[in-house]
Amino acid sequence: MQTVTTIEALRAQVSAWRRQNLRIALVPTMGNLHAGHLKLVSTARQQADKVVVSIFVNPTQFGPNEDFERYPRTEAADQQQLATCHTDLLFLPTVETLYPRPSQTRISLPGLAALHCGQSRPGHFDGVALVVCKLLNMVQPDSLLMGEKDFQQLALIRQMVADLNIPVEVHGVATVREADGLAMSSRNGYLTTEQRQLAPRLYQALQTARDQIQNGQSSDQSIIAEQIATLTAAGFAVDYFSLSRSQDLLPATDTDTELVLLAAARLGNTRLIDNISFGR
Repeated sequence: MQTVTTIEALRAQVSAWRRQNLRIALVPTMGNLHAGHLKLVSTARQQADKVVVSIFVNPTQFGPNEDFERYPRTEAADQQQLATCHTDLLFLPTVETLYPRPSQTRISLPGLAALHCGQSRPGHFDGVALVVCKLLNMVQPDSLLMGEKDFQQLALIRQMVADLNIPVEVHGVATVREADGLAMSSRNGYLTTEQRQLAPRLYQALQTARDQIQNGQSSDQSIIAEQIATLTAAGFAVDYFSLSRSQDLLPATDTDTELVLLAAARLGNTRLIDNISFGR
């Protein structure tokens, strides 16, 4: 595996592959890699001749009181895992490399970005859109792979790519879970032992709500309210627990058939997100 830290070295290698007519896939990450990230890499290998992985903790997507400074950084371990997964190129830039001067350009998707996570994390998705757009411009990959765990982020990037006519195929990869159902996340390491035992209940609540909605046991809103109450009683501070249309993440109606339940909740200082897609 080759590791580069500059945009010039990244572009030089990608250009060499392009001259060989090789297909290139990009997997953007913030590091502290787990099996979910590695699933992205292995899926990318099935779709492309060469796989580029970026590790960059992006400051523009963190709010003033969020965990940018303490976000886990495990570059040496990450590099070992990526080499084992036969990654071809690791792009490991500094903040100064990607933001050599204060950026005056913003990429904003006010419709999608205002929903769900956007309500409690203003500006977060603008930062995500900007850094992903920059990486796409640098690598110009044939395919971009992102996890479905952050369903809203994936939807936003798909919309950005369509709106800006960026020539890349965006592929969502299914959430990888622990044996007890907890969605794998770099932030799971913040959980205390007691919180880690409680954490799978978020996915359990989504599963219960899905089953009840599909069975038509009662109104959608009463089902959601019951699960919020259950999570709150268990010790979660629920940010949102929403039933939405898969295509645009707007609130679902009784006539919508392609649905997604999206949830975010805190255990102590750790914010967990999860979702489950289904039809009715």
